[in-house]
Amino acid sequence: MDSKLSMKAYLIIGTMLFALFFGAGNLIFPAQLGQYAGENVWVAMAGFLTTGVGLPLLGILAIGFSKSRDLQDLSSRVHPVYGLLFTAALYLTIGPFFALPRTAAVSYEVGIVPFLGEGSMTAGLIIFSLVFFAVSFLLSLNPTQMVESIGKFLAPAILLVLGLLLVAAFVSPMGEAGAAQEGYSSGAFLTGFTEGYNTMDALASLVFGIIVISAVQKMGVTSSSGILKATLRSGVVAAALLAIVYTGIAFLGATSTSQLGLLETGGPVLSGASAHYFGTFGALLLAVIITLACLTTAVGLTVANAEFFHKLTPGISYRTYVLIFTVFSLVVTNAGLANIITYSIPVLMFLYPLAIVLILLAFLSPLFGHDRIVYVSAIAVTFLIAIVDGLKTLTGSLGVANPAWLQSIIDAYANVLPLYGDGLGWLVPALIAIAVSAAVVRIRKGGEAKSPAFDR
Repeated sequence: MDSKLSMKAYLIIGTMLFALFFGAGNLIFPAQLGQYAGENVWVAMAGFLTTGVGLPLLGILAIGFSKSRDLQDLSSRVHPVYGLLFTAALYLTIGPFFALPRTAAVSYEVGIVPFLGEGSMTAGLIIFSLVFFAVSFLLSLNPTQMVESIGKFLAPAILLVLGLLLVAAFVSPMGEAGAAQEGYSSGAFLTGFTEGYNTMDALASLVFGIIVISAVQKMGVTSSSGILKATLRSGVVAAALLAIVYTGIAFLGATSTSQLGLLETGGPVLSGASAHYFGTFGALLLAVIITLACLTTAVGLTVANAEFFHKLTPGISYRTYVLIFTVFSLVVTNAGLANIITYSIPVLMFLYPLAIVLILLAFLSPLFGHDRIVYVSAIAVTFLIAIVDGLKTLTGSLGVANPAWLQSIIDAYANVLPLYGDGLGWLVPALIAIAVSAAVVRIRKGGEAKSPAFDR
């Protein structure tokens, strides 16, 4: 019989999940969106919250609803080889390749750089990243304490410190929302939708889902229905906290342009706002926010990556993987934030559609009896479009012309795919693939879409 969890237990797990999701990028991107969306900030935020909050919640629930052991188990419904490759790619993306180095690089540039002189930037980054990853390494060696250390202490500290700034912004706005910039003057919702990719939270949710389920199980909930119910309640806590923080930061950004001007990224928006409201103390306040937010995310990502790859290769210990990923992330961090962002966005444009479709399939799977052909059809169609989007974004980031063969495919897609210009050209073809292949399965099986392949 399941133990009955208290509201306090849901709050602890929910705030732990919030802290795992919430890194420095989650501070910067809503602020940037607010500045550029201006008067259309609420429409843009609706799109941003869809991918930045809604999708992560669905990702957490997809793991529980599908009764999958983990992300690899779920994605192997397409094919075991695809499951391994997709899962490894996702872990490395939200781990040592991009998200882990970004936690240190962003926290340094936004929280520490304002206190440094021009000539000490490189040395400062080396010293800061060494300390940052040393602390992350030590915390990651004892993952069983994650619920207690992160859920009880660090997450509330982040909310308290950040709350002071947002309350000040709402009580005394710096000005009126400015004019919407290109991309937000029309189609603000869809622009905000794709901007939500930058949080990487939908990808992370497919990894963090099993952490939440494990935490729930350790509290005495073991039945499938009980785990799903507890996961939903905890996920709603985290989603609500994310939505409140994102909305507050976006409002701060939208009302800051008259005072701070239109800035290139969200980092200086937060720095300027903190200085505006609290002076030097504001800069210190922001440094605390950035460091805590980044550190909690870094620990969660390191633990998740080390556990996954240790499971793949048991001959290499968990501690060794923690060390490998920590050192690798340290090196990438010192390549600079600009390089990390340049190469991460194309990868996100490729992986996000695949992750979204997999989440959708997890919920629709009972309708077609978990038949593999539906998974294969939907993922194959999505892959063919997403890989082109990734390459197109990469050439754009690098400022180079598309090869002729790539440009011809881009032109063909632009002519026939709805929403292709908004980065969502994969959506309608994926839905059609699911509908058609599911109908074929049901017709073939006389309306009883039942396959033993994924019966659990």
